[in-house]
Amino acid sequence: MKKLGMPIGVALILIWCLLPVVWVISLSFKAPDSITVGNPGFWPADGTWAGWENYRQVWDNDQFKRAILNSLGISLIATGLSVMVATLAAYAIARLEFKGKRMVLSMALAIAMFPVVSLVGPLFDMWRAFGIYDTWIGLIIPYMSFTLPLAIWTLSAFFREIPWEMEQAAQVDGATSWQAFRKVIVPLAAPGVFTAAILTFFFAWNDFVFGISLTSTEAARPIPASLAFFTGPDPFTRPASLLAAAAVIATIPIIVIVLIFQRKIVAGLTSGAVKG
Repeated sequence: MKKLGMPIGVALILIWCLLPVVWVISLSFKAPDSITVGNPGFWPADGTWAGWENYRQVWDNDQFKRAILNSLGISLIATGLSVMVATLAAYAIARLEFKGKRMVLSMALAIAMFPVVSLVGPLFDMWRAFGIYDTWIGLIIPYMSFTLPLAIWTLSAFFREIPWEMEQAAQVDGATSWQAFRKVIVPLAAPGVFTAAILTFFFAWNDFVFGISLTSTEAARPIPASLAFFTGPDPFTRPASLLAAAAVIATIPIIVIVLIFQRKIVAGLTSGAVKG
């Protein structure tokens, strides 16, 4: 029984985690009529599937294409800016001694834990006054505000583990402080940089609250918010199968990123947990 305990536990966890995903995939292959007639089961009531028709309709939808472009552009820009700023800030926190160092880290952690919903109202009024409502920059700024603290914490743990002597050796060989940082320290902290970038990208890609509150048209509306505006044959019928197909397509980039960089993600999240 002890030998079977681990496989059974793992199987139960996998079923619990993957069942909603499998159910959404099954919905994406159902015909819209089989869902609207009230069939809650995994299999269609008439036993027939819609095949790839739902995915074709979603992919041909101009609204969805625009949402993909918005999500990619906003997420990549927010990720790049957050990682650059967080790398410099984390290096300063890890290497330099200055007054208020602990307070900076505490404030960063407090900002990361701040409820997102409480900022929607003030940001809505501010962005309309500043003229950046329903724009890419209007979403990039709040994304950076909430991802920078986590990125700083992740990267500062990596920088603390890098021996100070390696940077000094580079400077002895003639490298400037900036060259030593760029060519020696940053490559050694690559797992942390990847982790910070991926976590930032996940937050921006999956955000719904800011996306639906700080946009009013398809000019900057990202995928999660855009799905809320998918319409069916009439205003009272939601295209559940098309929404499921769109959700599956929107999830594919996240799955691909995790599969490719899973080792770096684990290394980044576990850095500093064990002292050698």
